[in-house]
Amino acid sequence: MKRRLTRTGRTALLAVLGLCFMTGLAWASVPLYRVFCQVTGLNGTTQRGQQAPGGVDHQVRIDFDANVSPNLPWKFRPENPSDTVSVGARDMAFFTATNTSDHPITGTATFNVTPNQAGKYFTKIQCFCFTQQTLEPHETARMPVIFYVDPKMLSDPDAADVETITLSYTFYPVDSGKSRS
Repeated sequence: MKRRLTRTGRTALLAVLGLCFMTGLAWASVPLYRVFCQVTGLNGTTQRGQQAPGGVDHQVRIDFDANVSPNLPWKFRPENPSDTVSVGARDMAFFTATNTSDHPITGTATFNVTPNQAGKYFTKIQCFCFTQQTLEPHETARMPVIFYVDPKMLSDPDAADVETITLSYTFYPVDSGKSRS
C-alpha cells in the first residue's frame, strides 16, 4: 500500500530540507569566503608565497600599522613606520610585541592591506600572523614579516598607480573567553 504525504507533511519535509541546506551553507560560507578573498585579493587579503620573483625598476612605499584589541594587555608596534621597497624584491619588516600583564598570554594577529586593489599583489613569504604568539609576563618579542609586492600589480589598470600600501595588523587574545583571577 502506497503512503502519500499529506500537504502538511510535504511542507514539513521541505522546511527540514531547507533548514539543513541553510545550515550547511552557513557552515561552509566562512571557508569559502576566505578562499574567495585569497584568490581575488578582496578586502585587502594578501597572498602567500615561497620566494620573491626579483625586483623591477619601480618602488612602492609600505606603511606599517599595529593595533591591539582592548582585551589584550600587549603593546604592539612596527620597528619602522614605513619602508620603500622595489616591486618584486623580497623585503622584511619587524614588529615588537610586549606582554604588559603578569601572566602568559597567547594572541593571534589578523591583517589587512589597503588600498584593497593592492591586496592580491602583496605576498607574504613568512609572517608572525600565520601562527599564534605566546608571550610570557613582561616578555617582548621581535616578530618578522617577509614579503614582496608582485610586479603584476604594475600591469593592472586598477592598481598600477598605487604608490603607498598600508599593511595593518591587529592582535587579539586567543583565550578571550577564559576569565583570569
